[in-house]
Amino acid sequence: MRAWYGRGQSLQVAVTSCCLVAFILFGYDQGLFSGIVDNEDWNKQFNYPDDTEEGIIVSCYNLGCLLGCVVSFFIGETLGRRRTIWLAMGVVIVGAILQTTACTVPHLIVGRLVTGAGTGLKTSTVPMYQAEMCEGKTRGRLISSEVLFTAVGIVMAYWFDFGMSFVGGPISWRLPIATQILFAIFVIALVFGLPESPRWLMNHGNEKEAMQVLCALYDREENDEYIANERTAITAAIELESAATKKSIWTIFRNDEVKTGQRVLLAWGIQLMNQVGGINLVVYFVPTVLRNNVGLSDRLSQILGGCIQIMFMLGSLLPAFMLDRMGRRKTMMIGSFGLGVCMLLVAALLSQVHEPNGKTYASASVTFFFLYMLIHGMSLNSVPWVYVPEILPLEARTKGTAIGISSNWLWNFTVVMITPVIIDRIQWKAYLIFMVTNFCFIPIVYLFYPETSNLRLEDIDLIFSRGGDPVKRAREMAAEIKAFGYLPSGQQNAEKGVNNNG
Repeated sequence: MRAWYGRGQSLQVAVTSCCLVAFILFGYDQGLFSGIVDNEDWNKQFNYPDDTEEGIIVSCYNLGCLLGCVVSFFIGETLGRRRTIWLAMGVVIVGAILQTTACTVPHLIVGRLVTGAGTGLKTSTVPMYQAEMCEGKTRGRLISSEVLFTAVGIVMAYWFDFGMSFVGGPISWRLPIATQILFAIFVIALVFGLPESPRWLMNHGNEKEAMQVLCALYDREENDEYIANERTAITAAIELESAATKKSIWTIFRNDEVKTGQRVLLAWGIQLMNQVGGINLVVYFVPTVLRNNVGLSDRLSQILGGCIQIMFMLGSLLPAFMLDRMGRRKTMMIGSFGLGVCMLLVAALLSQVHEPNGKTYASASVTFFFLYMLIHGMSLNSVPWVYVPEILPLEARTKGTAIGISSNWLWNFTVVMITPVIIDRIQWKAYLIFMVTNFCFIPIVYLFYPETSNLRLEDIDLIFSRGGDPVKRAREMAAEIKAFGYLPSGQQNAEKGVNNNG
């Protein structure tokens, strides 16, 4: 077992720090081009791309991310969590070098595709690694902290771009792009001293090292009751899932005893919600929106755009501390309602731009961009990244997470590709599209998405293996935990699995 960072809390802090830096890089990549597309030297270098070409340049990164998810689907389980993270960082470095040295649009597009592939590998693996290296009662907060640091990365990128815009010349956009490399190198260095996921090790027959990792993570001995219960639960989950599935890449689409196919669909759907509510209209193009739709000056658009990104970061603070208390379902439904209202009011105010006092209405709409980013950070930005790795069974977690995160990048690409066009062509009506999508999420979450807060990853199998409506089963399990302090049926099932093994 590799562990350079001691045992117990110090090791858990090292795991979380590695994941947080990886997600700072993720956010930095996301926010980087929002300030670059308005850079004069960048536009001059690439012959002043029109709205369609700009959409292709920005959105091709997301196609690369989708490619990275496909690669993770096929090789992620073989490589394991640590080696996949290494591979992801190496690919990001190559892509950053290509983008930094780009002099033509094709060269830039290739660089963004390669960087995106590294990001797809990273985002398919890092939340899963964090989820498998922590307790159920802290899982939501820890993975939400990664999302908070995504917002930190977005804000860093935006204000770095803004500061460099005063410098001028090629360095004003090449240096911000090259800075990605520093984050990637730091993650590589951190991962060297971290152990592999105990759940991955046990699933691949390396129980001895898995037990060493569990003992190191929680600073307990192998005969400790907590460690014994963790081993029992993981072993029982592997037995249950192995009985339900065969080792084939297509089994993750089947509705077996643990409803693997249904759970993969839930993972795919919740990441769709993360993207098609309109977030990337604001993250990538808020200066353009403020300039073209609201009518602000270039410099004021850039400054307000940076302040709007800070609201995203501030909103992400709440789930980073409270998501395990807030719950996944309520957070998604309340957040979707708030986002839908914000988009409705933005559309209503911008529709009055050409009426008397139109400038006043347009200026008032900026308030709801601020509020939109705050609410998104509190809700739809955090929950999907937590929900995807925890809703999936261990046997299908690597491939299922790759599929779930691929939805993020597929719809991210779609939204980013069409946003410059719809902002220019249909103006305020564009926001009505996102109003409708946000309101649609509320009944979908209520009817189909079970609550997973505070459950061990292995206990989530029971939501689906008991039969019937998973949402109802999750409520019953939550009531059992509240009444007994643990899951009696889960304990019995785990003991049964061990007895069958023995």
